[in-house]
Amino acid sequence: MRWLAVVFVVLIAALQYPLWFGKGGWLAAGALDRQVAAQRAANEKLKLRNDTLEADVRDLKTGSEAIEERARAELGMIKHDEVLFQLQPSGVGARPSVKPAAPAEGAAPSPSAAPSQPAAAPSPSAASAPPHPPYESSPSAAAASATKPPPPARP
Repeated sequence: MRWLAVVFVVLIAALQYPLWFGKGGWLAAGALDRQVAAQRAANEKLKLRNDTLEADVRDLKTGSEAIEERARAELGMIKHDEVLFQLQPSGVGARPSVKPAAPAEGAAPSPSAAPSQPAAAPSPSAASAPPHPPYESSPSAAAASATKPPPPARP
């Protein structure tokens, strides 16, 4: 009788193995479900991209406003009567800021202390950038820079 129970347990285990670990088993089905979910997410992203591109094509075919916008943004074109002002970022081609010497007490400020160039007209892209003052506004910063020793000379 004992050997009959062992045979049944082995028979049940042999029947359960393909259900769990076989080609179409529960583990393979779970892996396929995860792959399907990942593919659906990728398809959704691609569908949004296709919709955007389709809208761009429709705008370019029907309206001149989209063509003008592309010509301005991608090709740098301007209209005949327009004037283009390009503002460089502060790190590219910018002049180093000049720190004026502290005037003696009671002395009148020199006319060269004021900036010599007029300010450029603000553009929409420059409106979000913080202003960069040409001079140090803090007296402690000027005093701190005056107390630093000069850097050693290079051979």
